[in-house]
Amino acid sequence: MEIETGTDTVVAEVIGRVGIVTLHRPERRNALHADMYDAVPAVLERFIADDAIGCIMITGAGTAFCSGGDVGGGSSRRPADSTGPAPKQSPQELGRMLAHDAKMVELLSGSPKITVAALPGAAVGAGMSIALSADLRIAARSAKLIPGWAKLGFSGDFGGTWFLSRLVGPAKALELLVGDVTIDADLAQSLGLFNRVVPDDAFRSAALSWATEIADGPRAAQRFIKANVRQADHLELPEALVAEGERMARSAMTDEHRQAVKRWMAQAEAKRAQRI
Repeated sequence: MEIETGTDTVVAEVIGRVGIVTLHRPERRNALHADMYDAVPAVLERFIADDAIGCIMITGAGTAFCSGGDVGGGSSRRPADSTGPAPKQSPQELGRMLAHDAKMVELLSGSPKITVAALPGAAVGAGMSIALSADLRIAARSAKLIPGWAKLGFSGDFGGTWFLSRLVGPAKALELLVGDVTIDADLAQSLGLFNRVVPDDAFRSAALSWATEIADGPRAAQRFIKANVRQADHLELPEALVAEGERMARSAMTDEHRQAVKRWMAQAEAKRAQRI
């Protein structure tokens, strides 16, 4: 089922219980467009609120994920080209504008549902940030992550530094960002930035299959697991144990848990019967 987004630059659809957002500017390698900054968050908020959606996937049309800000395309409202007239806004005003435009990464990261970035190809600059903001990443073998900011004299946006630092540690993040290191699929997987890497020709089906598997899982348990993982980054163990225990108790009260126990007991009984 396709969903109206109000712009040709973003395609949204629901397949089974997977909500899919596709950045759709293949002729520009899905470079960010001003229309995307409101359309993508609107779709994400709809998917987050929809109880029928079990997993959210963001991807790119064609052979790229997202090439970041459209420096040469003239269709980005981000300050992506410093060669023109000096901006009238202050750095603080521009910073607030960029934070607004980056709402999509807040939603991908903060969604209680599991989010998956599916990379058919390169993710550059803010495109890399978007990919890293999702909970999980599956990539085609030809995909790569390219910071891209340093070579243009930029420091980074869309949370790229924040996400990369938490995924690989501050020292490694600094090395990759300052050196503007192209992170190919093998390196990305070894660093834990890509969870799965698949052949290019199997990418689309593999990405949807994984997202479907997640979407069909126990929603409450997944929501609580994600919260536990996020809190592990900043809670001391005694606090984490209390929060984790409360979520464990809540998950035990769900119908999903009761049905899972019934299935487990039926399977165990079937195995015992086979041994007799």
